[in-house]
Amino acid sequence: MAQGFDPAAATAAYLSALTPEQHARAMAYTQGGHWLLLWSALVTVAAAWVILRSRLLTRVGGADRAARPWRATALVFVVYSLADAALSLPWTIYAGWWREKAYGLTSQPFAGWLGEWGLNLAISLVMMTVLASLLYALVRRAPKTWWLWSGGLTIVAFLFVMAVAPVVIQPLFNAYTPAPPGEARDAIVAMAKANGVPSDKIYVFNGSKQSNRYTANVAGLFGTARVAMSDTMFAKGADLAEVKGVVGHEMGHYVLNHVILSSVARGFLALIAFFLIDRLYPASARWMGAKGVGPLSDPAGLPVVMSVMTVLVLAGTPLTNAITRTMEAQADQFSLERVNEPDGLSKALVKTIEYRAATPSRLEELLFYDHPSVGARVRRAMDWKAGHPKTAP
Repeated sequence: MAQGFDPAAATAAYLSALTPEQHARAMAYTQGGHWLLLWSALVTVAAAWVILRSRLLTRVGGADRAARPWRATALVFVVYSLADAALSLPWTIYAGWWREKAYGLTSQPFAGWLGEWGLNLAISLVMMTVLASLLYALVRRAPKTWWLWSGGLTIVAFLFVMAVAPVVIQPLFNAYTPAPPGEARDAIVAMAKANGVPSDKIYVFNGSKQSNRYTANVAGLFGTARVAMSDTMFAKGADLAEVKGVVGHEMGHYVLNHVILSSVARGFLALIAFFLIDRLYPASARWMGAKGVGPLSDPAGLPVVMSVMTVLVLAGTPLTNAITRTMEAQADQFSLERVNEPDGLSKALVKTIEYRAATPSRLEELLFYDHPSVGARVRRAMDWKAGHPKTAP
């Protein structure tokens, strides 16, 4: 350990960069977000119940549900998705825009937010209609084992979206421009070459258009991978050490194949969820009063399926968070080992406290946090600095 260096004191010093009032505001926002999970699930189930009891989908599918199942499934899914979006829109506005505006986490006008919401809905409709049609085809072709095949299909779907998102989807929402020449770009290029990361796709995007959050990311697969930094990083005064620490973290996700591992893990969880849906569907349909709806293969029962899935996703939140949290910790460690900017990484982490409270209880972190707490991450960086006194900044 470096002589005279106290990791606990250094961590406390970093966290004290925010006032007690700012920490309290961050805690209120974060814990309010925990409740949003429950209320969002209730809104989704309530909308599904309204759509089911209206018998809208039984009328939409009509005779095609048996004669032309592919067409009926696609039509029913589109109608359900649009009805659900309309019924849930007031809540979506509150959770997705008004609350972010109230906490100062977005400067986006409502009209801009609403336009992007509509665009996102259209993109989701196209992709999810294809996936839903394939899943219902599996149910029809293999009624006893469809859930087993669904896991593989879900993994393929995740990987496909990850591969096309940087070149097809994300440019629809933001402008991505090559990082300008300079010290920061030169450092990132050197880091990329040293760690086997594509060094010719380093971008800055106008993330401030949607959010005031300090963020960067690595995205893409199979030749579409790229590193992107939000302009909010630089608006909030990111120096070279911060840039290197943050981008090193994102490169860690790429080198450690977290996109693929995450897709496989989520596909396995989807397999479990589909198995439970297969078993719970009959009782759930009776409980929800599904009249005129057939077995699981009937797309008119989609509200029942979505309700069960919503409950399962909510119940599985601690598990999915644990998977992501583990990968985030690994990416932090990668940044420390390969880039060795513990102070840069810590300065960047402190700037994320406004939307992710720094010191939750252990139980709260285990249940609700998809990243390790900022306090724990800064302490880990300071412990690293203490153990590497000759090379630490």
